[in-house]
Amino acid sequence: MTLPVRRNRPSTTSERPLGWTARNPLAEFDDLLNQMSGLLESTVGSVAPAAVAWTPLADVTEDDDAYRIEIELPGVKSSDINVDTDGQELVVRGEIKEKERQGILRRGSRRTGAFEYRVRLPEKVNTDEIAAEMEDGVLTITVPKAEVATHRRIEVTQHKDTGRSGG
Repeated sequence: MTLPVRRNRPSTTSERPLGWTARNPLAEFDDLLNQMSGLLESTVGSVAPAAVAWTPLADVTEDDDAYRIEIELPGVKSSDINVDTDGQELVVRGEIKEKERQGILRRGSRRTGAFEYRVRLPEKVNTDEIAAEMEDGVLTITVPKAEVATHRRIEVTQHKDTGRSGG
């Protein structure tokens, strides 16, 4: 069985369909997500919007004594953030509440609603000493490394003879 081959492909931007440049490149993804949501709802039922959380942007770095997780949470108050550990998993949860506005919102691109960030911690960390600090819209979580035996070279010395004679 042979598959059909499309022979007339547009090769230049002038041959693109009308309206190509005026389209929002993310509109197709939005349409696809809406279609997938509709399909999911039709098969398993409706999902409560509050149960769906988005994941904020974050960086995880490591230095000699700790891991640092920096999570971007602009406009979030520290009192609206929960940081928990469950075994080797660190979970950051919270909610960005939508502001009451006057007038008509013409364009909105800021995220609102529940958010959740999860990261698996290495086994050798001190979970009792984890600290979290919010500054300038960035939550910085410091996870100290546990003190473990480190590699150490031991010098071997020559035993000095005390002048005893054998035999």
